[in-house]
Amino acid sequence: MKTAFVPLLGLAGTFLLAVACSSPASRIEANPEAFARLSPEQQTLVRAGQIGLGFPSEAVRLALGDPDRTTVRTDARGETVIWHFLTYEASGQILFTGHFHRGYRGGAWGWGWGGAYPYYLDYPARTVRDRFRVEFHDSKVTAITKEDSR
Repeated sequence: MKTAFVPLLGLAGTFLLAVACSSPASRIEANPEAFARLSPEQQTLVRAGQIGLGFPSEAVRLALGDPDRTTVRTDARGETVIWHFLTYEASGQILFTGHFHRGYRGGAWGWGWGGAYPYYLDYPARTVRDRFRVEFHDSKVTAITKEDSR
């Protein structure tokens, strides 16, 4: 009886992990109206999890998900909204990409699955930096800054 329970528990864990992960496909399925408003070229990029200049903010959200942090810069052109997508590192190694990690909300955190908690919140010598940034002016992408992988 025990041996049949272990694979079932592993299968349930895999299912919960898949449900907790967000992808362009799952975000498109959740908001088909926003996806339908995009041009065919934009739809192709969003499906691949990519964005381009001139994209509306809803297309960026479909392709990349919610930003980890948002800031606003004001200059002579007006306000620019900046979406930051973060990475956490220690000693040159990536610990985690993204701001929150889904997990079990039991005991002190509450009840059931689906809560979010800051990952590596108190990790010693942790650094947080932008993996990439997306800048919006008048709700359209005007600049994309990516981390150089070299």
